[in-house]
Amino acid sequence: MHTPQAAPRTSEAPTALKKALTTPLLYFFILGDVLGAGVYVLVGQVAADAGGAVWAPLLVALCLALLTAASYAELVTKYPRAGGASHYATLAYGPFAGFLAGFCMLAAGVVSVGALARGFGGDYLSEFVSLPVVLVTIAFLAALALLNARGISESTRANAVATVVEVGGLLLVIGLGAWIVLRGDGDMGRLTDLGTTSKGPAAAVLSGAVLAYYSFVGFETSVNVAEETRDPRHAYPRALFGALVTAGAVYVLVGAAAAAAVPTGKLAESSGPLLEVVRAAGGVPTKLFSAIALVAVANGALLTGIMSSRLAYGMARDGLLPSFLTKVLPGRRTPWAAIATTTALSLLLALTADVSTLASTLVLLLLVVFFLVNTSVLVLRRDATEHDHFRAPSVVPILGAASCVVLATQIERDVWLKGLVVLAVGAVLGIVAAVRLRRTR
Repeated sequence: MHTPQAAPRTSEAPTALKKALTTPLLYFFILGDVLGAGVYVLVGQVAADAGGAVWAPLLVALCLALLTAASYAELVTKYPRAGGASHYATLAYGPFAGFLAGFCMLAAGVVSVGALARGFGGDYLSEFVSLPVVLVTIAFLAALALLNARGISESTRANAVATVVEVGGLLLVIGLGAWIVLRGDGDMGRLTDLGTTSKGPAAAVLSGAVLAYYSFVGFETSVNVAEETRDPRHAYPRALFGALVTAGAVYVLVGAAAAAAVPTGKLAESSGPLLEVVRAAGGVPTKLFSAIALVAVANGALLTGIMSSRLAYGMARDGLLPSFLTKVLPGRRTPWAAIATTTALSLLLALTADVSTLASTLVLLLLVVFFLVNTSVLVLRRDATEHDHFRAPSVVPILGAASCVVLATQIERDVWLKGLVVLAVGAVLGIVAAVRLRRTR
């Protein structure tokens, strides 16, 4: 087993990246990425699997996500560096595992940004203006890259504003759902309905929780900005758990409001289930929700783009990717080379590849990353540091790793086949990177 490298002496170790994130900005960063664009379709998908009791799978998914989040909190406060899961796996298991973890996350990030870019130029934008999707995609990604390169402070302030808009839209849905019930057009009885599957209530909840789980994993994005956070030992756990609990409460209330206000079958069939609540309530222009959805898509792409560029930067600094990716802007101290490269890859995928097909494999890749992170916590317990850091009870990373295995058993066979191809490519590249790094050293 690989012997862990020496840990940073303090959480304020020298860094080429600018420390600019405060606890509130980090909180909004995590909250914005967790709430994201997925909530606008998530409720319908969960209803299709779990019936009207949408809140139950959402609550289970939150509890499962908190297990892995606690492992991240320990590792982030112990090793506050860009690179996230890749850096932790490298310390625990060596460069091969580190590259594989980073490759999975980088693939997830690049594909997600490409998918969101295409989504931005789709139906929601057409509510206001009709433009070629290719043109919108190029302009959209270029604008996000420039904002990312300008600075982490500017990017996260824009995210804070966008997050407030997103939360406002979701609170509106909760209020409209309550109004529909109060005026007698809703049905609270649907909130206990788990009868859409023949496998029983427990299977219905687990099936819905698998879908809902991926709506909470946005916290992984924030790991890669730990190096740019002021006092990450205290700021990160507060922001992380605060944002997850906030998002969980919003999700549960949105799910309950939608299920009570709109028949389950209608929710399950709709590509915009929250829009069904707005239509059922009446009096609210649908263009308002289109605007909120555009903000959510743009915000999700911005945060994922930040993650991808910082991950590439961190992997390059660990010797797992070309050193060119460690170049930063002298004044702004943002990783411009990594930003340009990851943006170019997202643009290439958005314009030439079937992004939706690629995206279906990301759920499996994330579970591989989370399994490595949870087990890395236990391996790195023997690596003592001189500074204090968050420490999760030992049972938490064990349960977190077990939850990844359980969720992996629920993934469809076709997704497994596609995911294994991506993992095989990552494994081959990981062997090459490990050999090259060993020769260099």
